[in-house]
Amino acid sequence: MSKGIALVTGAGSGIGRACATALATDGWTVVLTGRRENALQQTISEAGEAGAQMQAIACDVTDPASVEALYAGIDKAQGRIDVVFNNAGTNVPPLNLADLTYDQWRQVIGVNLDGAFLIAKGAFTMMRDQTPQGGRIINNGSISAHVPRPGSAPYTASKHAITGLTRCISLDGREFNIGCSQIDIGNAASAMTDAMKKGVPQADGSMKPEPVMDVSHVASSVVYMAGLPPEANVQFMTVMATNMPFIGRG
Repeated sequence: MSKGIALVTGAGSGIGRACATALATDGWTVVLTGRRENALQQTISEAGEAGAQMQAIACDVTDPASVEALYAGIDKAQGRIDVVFNNAGTNVPPLNLADLTYDQWRQVIGVNLDGAFLIAKGAFTMMRDQTPQGGRIINNGSISAHVPRPGSAPYTASKHAITGLTRCISLDGREFNIGCSQIDIGNAASAMTDAMKKGVPQADGSMKPEPVMDVSHVASSVVYMAGLPPEANVQFMTVMATNMPFIGRG
């Protein structure tokens, strides 16, 4: 018997793929979404037996109509939503603020903040209106929700904003039995962190390689958060490579 219905955004690669697979293996029915249908199907294929617990629905999280269609599809196929891992994100190469273009700023904010809002709003509405009422939204923050890297204005601003969004959802959701959590991830090994092994900008202007951790540690953390009973919540969790420059960064 399924533990419930979970949605994972950005499920076609990296952290999203690992978390979707871990949730399905743990017994959840998992709806995968992302812009690329072929990448979602690859996640299902690589999940092995757990793939039978997965459904792919392509969606552009920056497009309100696409997000509305996503939740309509979930409602039609599953009838409810219990957990959302609000994970989709993007970035641009490190750039000093003066060299950053408005289009680059909007590219990051559009996915990381506007998209996170649209997914959270759709989930919140469905969780409020379903019977039994309630559910859990888990936002993917970042170490950058706390401290920036050099040249990371759009990404850092978007992730600081996610913390505010998490707190507001938590407050607004109380009367509807909707919990909201945030997982702040530091240097999980994925395509986005490959450069860290070669060297990334440090606060002193140098380029240094940084330690990474296996993405499975993020996945097991999300599974734990998702599996808590309604009366319990992890408000904020930081999962990071032990020796990465976070404590003492700068």
